[in-house]
Amino acid sequence: MSQTLPEPIRLVVFDWAGTTVDYGSFAPVAAFMQAFRASGVEMSPDEIRGPMGLHKRDHIRALFQLEAVTGQWRAAHDRDWTEDDVDTIYSSFMPIQIQKAQELADLIPGVRDCFEALKERGILIGTSTGYPRAVAEPVIEAAAKQGYRPDFNVCADEVPQARPAPWMIYHNMEQLGVFPPSAVLKVGDTVPDVQAGRNAGVRTVGVTQTGSEVGLTEDEFMALSESAAAQRVQKAEDILRGAGADDVIRSVAELPALIDSLS
Repeated sequence: MSQTLPEPIRLVVFDWAGTTVDYGSFAPVAAFMQAFRASGVEMSPDEIRGPMGLHKRDHIRALFQLEAVTGQWRAAHDRDWTEDDVDTIYSSFMPIQIQKAQELADLIPGVRDCFEALKERGILIGTSTGYPRAVAEPVIEAAAKQGYRPDFNVCADEVPQARPAPWMIYHNMEQLGVFPPSAVLKVGDTVPDVQAGRNAGVRTVGVTQTGSEVGLTEDEFMALSESAAAQRVQKAEDILRGAGADDVIRSVAELPALIDSLS
């Protein structure tokens, strides 16, 4: 009886913030905090990071649903929040997000080497993001100047529904001509990244150390004790595996070796 060989990986779809740029994924946190603060609502970074990975409008809606935010909004505005308020916060959030994303567009260490290693293997590179195109485009341009040039980029406002729906992954597959889903890897640092990969039927890889679940800059992470660093990484791994990640790595620098192990 013949044995079916595993499908070789021909496309990797990467997330942006926390995965390939913006170590610790700080640009969205700063922008959400500033936009809500202007309307009388204070949140901790951990509260803001909870829905990370969603389309930013969906992220705002999810934050409004937090009990602490609902209470602060009612106290500041003498009424409950509405969808019009989601639109208002999103409108004030966008210019802040564009600025913060541009400021924090440095490649995470190991990304360019990973990119070059995958290209040497003939693997195509796609991306997906919770950013709308207006936010993502300056980041894409900044990454290109640093030597990271994906073959195709899809933004949250270019599909019918953003993560955790599979459409951004499918759009990458369609445009780059790669199928079946078993030939695709999705790589990201958030639960919606993992959920999108599972919904698309592709193999999904979670990223811990550089991502939102750890939520530290490189300097902050390196300043941790060995045990504290291990605890932060393990907690992030547990969250991503709990969401259904097939594999978990500390950073994309480990991805080429993982792909080689799958072949």
